[in-house]
Amino acid sequence: MSDGKGKPAFLNDQLSKRTTIFGLRLWVVVGICVGAAIVILLFLLSLCFTSRRNKSKTLTNKNPTFIPTVSREIQEIRVDPPISDPDPEPAHVEVKKGDQDGGGPEVSHLGWGHWYTLRELEEATNEFADENVIGEGGYGIVYKGVLEGDHKVAVKNLLNNRGQAEREFKVEVEAIGRVRHKNLVRLLGYCAEGTHRMLVYEYVNSGNLEQWLHGDVGPCSPLTWEIRMNIILGTAKGYVAPEYASTGMLNERSDVYSFGILVMEIITGRNPVDYGRPTGEVNLVDWLKTMVSNRDSEGVLDPKLPDKPSTRALKRALLVALRCVDPNAQKRPKMGHVVHMLEADDFPFRDDRRGGVKEQHGKSSRDGAMPMEKRLSEPGDSSGYESSVQTDRTMLRKREGDDEQ
Repeated sequence: MSDGKGKPAFLNDQLSKRTTIFGLRLWVVVGICVGAAIVILLFLLSLCFTSRRNKSKTLTNKNPTFIPTVSREIQEIRVDPPISDPDPEPAHVEVKKGDQDGGGPEVSHLGWGHWYTLRELEEATNEFADENVIGEGGYGIVYKGVLEGDHKVAVKNLLNNRGQAEREFKVEVEAIGRVRHKNLVRLLGYCAEGTHRMLVYEYVNSGNLEQWLHGDVGPCSPLTWEIRMNIILGTAKGYVAPEYASTGMLNERSDVYSFGILVMEIITGRNPVDYGRPTGEVNLVDWLKTMVSNRDSEGVLDPKLPDKPSTRALKRALLVALRCVDPNAQKRPKMGHVVHMLEADDFPFRDDRRGGVKEQHGKSSRDGAMPMEKRLSEPGDSSGYESSVQTDRTMLRKREGDDEQ
């Protein structure tokens, strides 16, 4: 017992003795040494970790075709809540590692859809068979697919999936994923696996707009003028130009230009470029401008239209289209103003009671021989679309009266 009690006392005495190192007690010196050892060990571990990470980055840079399975930038996506649910929580993408057998990512649920695996989409489209192709363009190829449960979908396989593809993919997922409109196909989910970038949409049994405009629908199109204007207005409220697939960037002015061509295509039933037509009619924009300048507005209408619109409605649609394709990008209206122009029943014939209108109207009367298309390209505040429109109102009213006579 005495020996057991003596040993702790002996250790305490030894640790309490002062050393030659600044007169510090032994236990203080031991504590300092242990702490220093821990700090050195942590420093060495951090150096090792940093070195390995730098080597990994070097190998990644040497292999430019390698793209991470899922970018950190798209691991969390916030989307607007559906209209029916006023206060839902923001949707989050939960990323899970794939199992050892498949090697691919697991399905992750989103607020508005799913994260599909490549394996699922291959099975749904029969290995992306040619007979399942329902559309293609510069952005990629669209396949018809059938998921488990006999659920039909449209799978868009983005062809430009290298370089800036991740950014393009992220832009489309974030932009289209939150859009909700009856005239726009709903995005169900996406696939980001290896170099593959795909989008999964709901399948529309009735076909797409291109099929109804340019397909074999018989001598009379089922798309009446009212239906076409509803499509134009609905699309304008959620429009995203297709050229982002090749640039990775959404440019507001180019977006408006593309929408203007779309409006022309819906009005005329023609393709933007058709080499099967005469030389002066190959380019839709140039041909339509020529027809309008020759005061032959009705001549641009789709011959398959079951009924002709009123002169006012036609000129309003043409005016919107021509303003959108203004050669000067800065003079093109914003999409919000395009929607306002389309929704305004009295545009461009409403009375403007602001000062200076009579002077503008007088100028319009003096320039009566000037073609409408030319005046549309004159300088003006196209962001508000009114300045150059004001100079056209009197002449448009006059022409409307002439046409009715």
